[in-house]
Amino acid sequence: MSKKPALLSLCLLLSGLTAWVQAAPLPFDHHGVILQYHHVSTDTPAVTSLSPERFAEHMQYIADHHQVVPLPELIEKVKSGQALPEKAVAITFDDGFENILQNAHPILKKHGFNYTIFINPALIGTEAHQLTWEQVKQMQEEGVWFANHTNHHQHLLTRGDMNKEQWLAHLKTEIQTAEAMLEDKLGYSLKYLAYPFGEFNRDLQQLVRELGYTGFGQQSGAVAPYSDMTALPRFPAAGIYANLNSLKVKLASLAMPSLYEPLDPELSRDSLQPQWTTKIDTSDIRPKQLACYFRGDPLDIIWETPDVFSLTLPQPLTAGRARVNCTAPSIRDQSRYYWHSQPFFVPTAEGKWLD
Repeated sequence: MSKKPALLSLCLLLSGLTAWVQAAPLPFDHHGVILQYHHVSTDTPAVTSLSPERFAEHMQYIADHHQVVPLPELIEKVKSGQALPEKAVAITFDDGFENILQNAHPILKKHGFNYTIFINPALIGTEAHQLTWEQVKQMQEEGVWFANHTNHHQHLLTRGDMNKEQWLAHLKTEIQTAEAMLEDKLGYSLKYLAYPFGEFNRDLQQLVRELGYTGFGQQSGAVAPYSDMTALPRFPAAGIYANLNSLKVKLASLAMPSLYEPLDPELSRDSLQPQWTTKIDTSDIRPKQLACYFRGDPLDIIWETPDVFSLTLPQPLTAGRARVNCTAPSIRDQSRYYWHSQPFFVPTAEGKWLD
């Protein structure tokens, strides 16, 4: 097992930017990957689904090449800087759909894989195709973890007529009500929060930080001790992302050591073509091998210094969700890629958020 570096990342708050200083690249066993699924079914929305057969292929590959760890173990070790099993993977689902129990659970149980489901307590047992509390408790007895996906699965960035203080108070109630019900029903509180639709902004992140929660998004990337614990990335692995060949690269990915605070992902209607600057730790990355992509197309990277580069989107964003992914192979192992994702969330002209 790789030795722990003498000095782990040190967080410095300078001029409103979060910077991370490292003495050496983190050992590979300090990086982990979190996968995100929704439906395992052939009769659910294609964008968030994959078939049981394809899911079984994913799990068999993981069983052959990776080590699945419970999400709480991965988060605890990442936060404390402890080594993980080599090529550690945690498996998560968003929304408490019954097809998880029917189609995914038997496959996961066959491999002895632990996993976590982020659920909306107000919807459990009350909406069609959702798990019941009896099923949740049955799965809990078989080792499944359950965590907070807010109480009602709404777009958290919706403000309506609320001012900022009212909106944050509403979100606080939505989060804490769900957590209290989970603790009442299951007997524990992980204080994890997966953002519905993966949508968040800096104000929401600050609330999550103040409440003592760990936040999970839906943007791509691996996690490491220097990751932002209010918006941890997870690789979506269903729909257009279900291809096993591309998933193999993601499963072996490393968390890119970005040294500047990411851009606020919520964009206003008058700022739809953002330009931003990023600094990365290049001790295990060759800058010339860095590539950034938007909707599958490469972006022009403007290097301002040997470790600082800027990006500009080629056209204005429309309403919905988008992301820019940047990757670079590790110098130590060219088969493993550092990965960083900048998400963007844009409302409609009427201020609504798209499903």
